[in-house]
Amino acid sequence: MKKYFFASDFHLGAPSYEESLIREKRIVQWLEEIRHEAEEIFIVGDVFDFWFEYKTVIPRGFVRLLGKLAEITDSGTKIHWFIGNHDMWIFDYIPKEIGVEIHREPITRELNGKKFYIGHGDGLGPGDHGYKLLKNIFRSKLCQWIFARLHPNFGIWLANSSSKYSRKKGAESDKVFLGAENEWLAIYSNEISQTEQFDYFIFGHRHLPMIIDLKNGGKYINLGDWISHFTYASYDDDVVLQGYGTQTKIYSNKQ
Repeated sequence: MKKYFFASDFHLGAPSYEESLIREKRIVQWLEEIRHEAEEIFIVGDVFDFWFEYKTVIPRGFVRLLGKLAEITDSGTKIHWFIGNHDMWIFDYIPKEIGVEIHREPITRELNGKKFYIGHGDGLGPGDHGYKLLKNIFRSKLCQWIFARLHPNFGIWLANSSSKYSRKKGAESDKVFLGAENEWLAIYSNEISQTEQFDYFIFGHRHLPMIIDLKNGGKYINLGDWISHFTYASYDDDVVLQGYGTQTKIYSNKQ
C-alpha cells in the first residue's frame, strides 16, 4: 500500500538566505526519499515566509524546491499545495508551472478508508479576531490590486519585513503546548466532529508537532514545522508523525 505524506511551514526565505538555503536542500532531500512510495503529497501551507506574484514578476529563489516539485508532478504523483497565511498571495504561477493542485480552504478526503479534514489552520477556532479581519482584507481583490501597484523591489521588501516581524512575534508562544483543552485547532476539530465524524484532522500553522485525541473520536494532528522540528506525517493504515534527519519520534499530547 502506497503512503500519503503531509508537511507544512517550511517558511523558506527566513530568517536569512543562508539558513533558508540549508533548509530548502533538506526539504528537497526528503521529497526525493519519499517520492517513490508516495501516492499523494500534501504540503499544508506557509511554504514561503512571503510570496507575492506580480503579473510578470515573482520573488527570487527557491528553484531547488520548485524544480523538485515539478519533477514529482511530471512523474505522475499528485501534490496538494495549501495556501497559508504567509504565502496567501499565490495566484496562477505555482499551479501552472509546477503542476500542483492549490487549496485555499480546508478540504475533506477519504484515504485508504479513513476520513481526513486537512487545512493550514490560520483563522480557524476561537479568538484571534484581529487576524481574521486582516486575512479578509489581504484576500480582497482591491488590496491585492493596490499592493501590485508598488514596485517589486519595495513591495517585496516591505512584505518580507512584515512577515518576519509577525513570525518572530509568535515564535515563543509557538513553543508552548497549551493543553488538549486549550489548543485552538483542537477546539475547532472538536466542534466540527460534533456534526461530522472524521478520523484525522491535519493542520499546520501552529509550528508545534502534536497528536490530540478528540472528544468525539478521531485525532487532531499538527504537523509542526521545518524551522525547529523538521517533522512530517505519513499515512498508510495509521498516521505517524516523525522528525526527518533526527532521531525518529512519534509525537503526541502525552510527550
